[in-house]
Amino acid sequence: MPIPWAQIDTVLLDMDGTLLDLHFDSHFWLEHLPQRYAQIHRCEEKQAKEWLMQRLMKERGTIDWYCVDYWSDQLSLDIAALKREVKHNICYRPHAVRFLELLNKSSKKVVLVTNDHRSSLDMKLELTGLGQYLDEIVVSHDFKVAKEHQDFWHQMQAIENFESQRTLFIDDTAAILDAADEFGIKHLRLISQPDSKRSRELVSQHRRIECFSTVNRSIHNNA
Repeated sequence: MPIPWAQIDTVLLDMDGTLLDLHFDSHFWLEHLPQRYAQIHRCEEKQAKEWLMQRLMKERGTIDWYCVDYWSDQLSLDIAALKREVKHNICYRPHAVRFLELLNKSSKKVVLVTNDHRSSLDMKLELTGLGQYLDEIVVSHDFKVAKEHQDFWHQMQAIENFESQRTLFIDDTAAILDAADEFGIKHLRLISQPDSKRSRELVSQHRRIECFSTVNRSIHNNA
């Protein structure tokens, strides 16, 4: 089903896995961090990876899961510095820039809504120039609660004052879209393949975006 652009005033956009290729984050947490943890703490990489994955999963869906400061303290590492070591992997998803350009030519308000920590966000904004396409940036760390939870959406609505029934939200995480749906956001879309290097199995009721090229055609014709 095409996005009904005439019924939408506000477009809320996730960043990692939606506008930007999730490969940067996947590679960092699944490959680079275990490797560097093993080097710095002088342990076997396989054991380090197994332990790190178990430790990380305990915080999934919480604000700590996304917090660079939290993991720097927990792991005795400078996570921000380690992320900069692989910053060359930061890039847009296919056709995302054109999508943003077309949104800017429309009358829609464009708001980035991210769980990313500000240290990572600032690096990505600097490298991609993403900020030029946005009217606002909302960071869940400012609310001390992740997008997966209703308290985030209530706090965000209080500062952005968007009309839920005339809002589109695009994200790559089904649980986050579930929370937005519960809050009352009417138009929801799930990114099918957020990581260009990894496929995934999707079990979700949300309508999907396979590629922004299709969305771009619909904006051009209807916005």
